[in-house]
Formats: sequence, C-alpha cells, structure tokens
Amino acid sequence: MATMINQKTSVLGSLIAQNKDQILREWIAEMNDSARRGDLIKEVELRSQCARFLDLLAQGTAGAGTNVQSGAYDPMREMLGEISQSRAQQGFSAKETATFVFSIKRSLFTVIRDAFEKDPKTMAVEIWNATELLDGLGLYTTEVYLKAREERIRRQQEEMLELSTPVVKLWDGILALPLIGTLDSARTQIVMESLLESIVQTNSKVAIIDITGVPTVDTVVAQHLLKTVTAARLMGADCIISGVRPQIAQTIVHLGINLLDVTTKATLSDAFGLALQRSGFALVKPQKKEKQDQ
Repeated sequence: MATMINQKTSVLGSLIAQNKDQILREWIAEMNDSARRGDLIKEVELRSQCARFLDLLAQGTAGAGTNVQSGAYDPMREMLGEISQSRAQQGFSAKETATFVFSIKRSLFTVIRDAFEKDPKTMAVEIWNATELLDGLGLYTTEVYLKAREERIRRQQEEMLELSTPVVKLWDGILALPLIGTLDSARTQIVMESLLESIVQTNSKVAIIDITGVPTVDTVVAQHLLKTVTAARLMGADCIISGVRPQIAQTIVHLGINLLDVTTKATLSDAFGLALQRSGFALVKPQKKEKQDQ
C-alpha cells in the first residue's frame, strides 16, 4: 500500500518538475486575471515566490505525498508562513492570500490531464492527490494569515491603550493620569503599570487620576480605580480622583461604593490645587500695581 502511494506521489512531483515553466506561466496568468494585487506586490516578487513554491511542492510530494504535516513539507510551511505574515502586514485579505495557493489548480490540473489523457483512471487519482494537497496547503496559509492578523490587531490594541492612558507631569512631584472611555480589566492593568512606572521615574508623591472622560462609573470601574489607588500608595504616592460629576457621585452613592479613603474632587483644577498644597507649594497671584496719579 505504501509503495503504491509513493509511486503516485512521485509521479505528481516529477510532473511538476518537468512542466515547471508551463505551470508557472499559466499560474501567474491566472492570478493576473483574478487575484493579483499590483498595488501591493510587484510581479518580479510574485514570480519569485511562485517559482520557489513549485520547487518546494515537487520536493514535498516526492517525499511525503499529500501529507502536508510531514517533515518533507517543513520548507514549504516555512515559506507559506512568511508569505502569509508579510501579506497580512501589506494589507491583503484572507481570500487574496489563500488564492496564491488555490489559483495554481487550473494550470496543475491541465498538466495532469495532458500527461494521462489516455489513462482516465490514473488522471482521476492524480487530480485527487493534487486537490487534497493544495487544499491542505491553502488552509494552512489561511490559518497562518489569521494568526498574523490577530497578533497585529492585538499589538495595535495595546498601543492604542497605551496612547489612551498618558501620564502627564503637571509639576515637580505631581502627576496626572487623564482617563477617557471605558475602564476594563485589561486597560486597568496598563493604567496601573504606566502610573507606577511614572511614579518611580519621576519620584512623584502625588498622582491625580482624572475620570472626566469616563462615561459611567459602576462597581467594576470603582474597583479598578481603587486597585490603582492602592498600588500607587504602595509606591509612596498619594492619589486624588478628579472629574467626579454629579451623575457619577449619585451613582456611587446609589451603588454603595466606598470611596471614603480616597480624596475626590469635582474638577482637575481643584485636584491640582490640593496636590500643590500637599506637595508644599503655593500659587500666589501677583498684586496689581496701582496707577500713579500723573
């Protein structure tokens, strides 16, 4: 049984090697008609990828048949992984990336048909082998592409979270952390890390957490705020929560959230004034000079 499979797969591999130029030419023409993105990839680069794909395909089929998980296909999987990741970064869709593999079917089937025109049974077997092989490689390409896209989206989300939680130095020893949007567990962790790092770097003793841009404060959000305040205190910094609007104050009271140990202010300016006092600073308005009578 194994001998028969090896014979069949070696035929497919030799067909690919013997007709490489024809397959390559018809394959690229197929992509030009349907899925090639000239705005994202140059034809020279595409031709190089296709030629390498055919070489590795012939090598893999000769060594392991249609089992794309075999070690004989390691170079092929590595190449498809590189292509999928690069195309995810370049802006190709999942369909366009998978079409790189699936679009070779017509040209490969044509070669198989011409080679076994007088042997329909062998032709059917080889076409099935080629279909199974290319479907497996196409699905692998799609899986790698989706993982690359998910990783890219995850990194972008982390970068957006970092950008949306900037720590600002208002004064010597005074930091401000303006929050905008929903405060969930993932974002709380980033907020806490950013604040604690800034406290250490600036040796600040007072940190203002401004929630003016937070639409609602429920029990979960309050718990996240309290965790951040507690972590800052452990680093030696006193925290003030500013931006407590009337609606938020009523919600906090209604939910029975205990913020008695936390200093709160209605506005950022009020919190900044208190932070200056706690830091030993005082703002003094300059006195206006009286106009001298002429």
